[in-house]
Amino acid sequence: MPAPANIARRGLLALLGTAAVLPLRIEEARAEEPWPARPVRVVVPWPPGGTADLVARQLFAAVAARLGRPFVVENRSGATGTIGAGAVVQAAPDGYTVLYDGTGISVTPALFGHLPYDPRRDLVPVFRAVSVPQLMLVNPSLPVRDAAGLVALARSGERRLDAASAGNGSLQHLVMELFARRAGVPLNHIPYRGGAPAVNDLIAGQVQLYFGNVNVSAPFVRDGALRALAHTGRGRLASLPDVPPLSETLPDFETYEWNGVFLPKATPRPIVEALNRALNDAIAEPELAARLRAADLQAAPNTPDEFAAFFAAQSDLWQGFVRQAGIRLE
Repeated sequence: MPAPANIARRGLLALLGTAAVLPLRIEEARAEEPWPARPVRVVVPWPPGGTADLVARQLFAAVAARLGRPFVVENRSGATGTIGAGAVVQAAPDGYTVLYDGTGISVTPALFGHLPYDPRRDLVPVFRAVSVPQLMLVNPSLPVRDAAGLVALARSGERRLDAASAGNGSLQHLVMELFARRAGVPLNHIPYRGGAPAVNDLIAGQVQLYFGNVNVSAPFVRDGALRALAHTGRGRLASLPDVPPLSETLPDFETYEWNGVFLPKATPRPIVEALNRALNDAIAEPELAARLRAADLQAAPNTPDEFAAFFAAQSDLWQGFVRQAGIRLE
């Protein structure tokens, strides 16, 4: 008959063996959970009230209703969107941390000399949410009625034109620089800390020109506080049908602010595809689709592969322009 000490030792070894297996079994159970099994965090790396924040809240409310789990939007702004994006890059690739970002994420690798991550390497594109053109906005006191008139005034040298942006390296800055180079006109760049203070000073006449997203800027135009000379998209706008595209003055000039959904690299493909399906279903809902159209926010069905190709093309386009123009933030 074994000694009591041997029996105790065998029991302890058996218990330790069971404990060693338990974590593996727990992880296996978690891996088999249908996604999402708990609330999902959606990081918006921009302040509240902007296009990305407003659309993210509407879009993920629709996704949450479809999937039966909360999608909680969290604003983590700063450093041209790199703080929030960096947090998602470092998150577990389990589908419970989502990035909702804009055009800026295709630009930042060229703006910062030592960005600690590469968006194209460290994030998985899931879904292209919306695109919105910019309005070429001026103070109504400026004696111009269209884009050609602004170009003529700038070329005449009669007065200096101060052009506001939402900050160095913002899309508004890049569109303004692109316009100045394409039109061959001198503009004095005045960077602000966001679009709201830039618009406020444009209304007050402290600056003369600003490129602002249609969905945010159109109300100021309808109220007469600002004048829209052109927009950077195609055709005519639903909200401002009398405003022509800038391409009528500068052929092929076309730019958009876009928003998209990303997940950390190594996120399982079934989760990527499930989130993509839910997002496609959300933008097809009649109520949400009508709200987006009324604000000139363009949305269309797309796959993760289609968005990945679009994101790569946008990254090549804007990073090439930033390097050519010599724009840097550090």
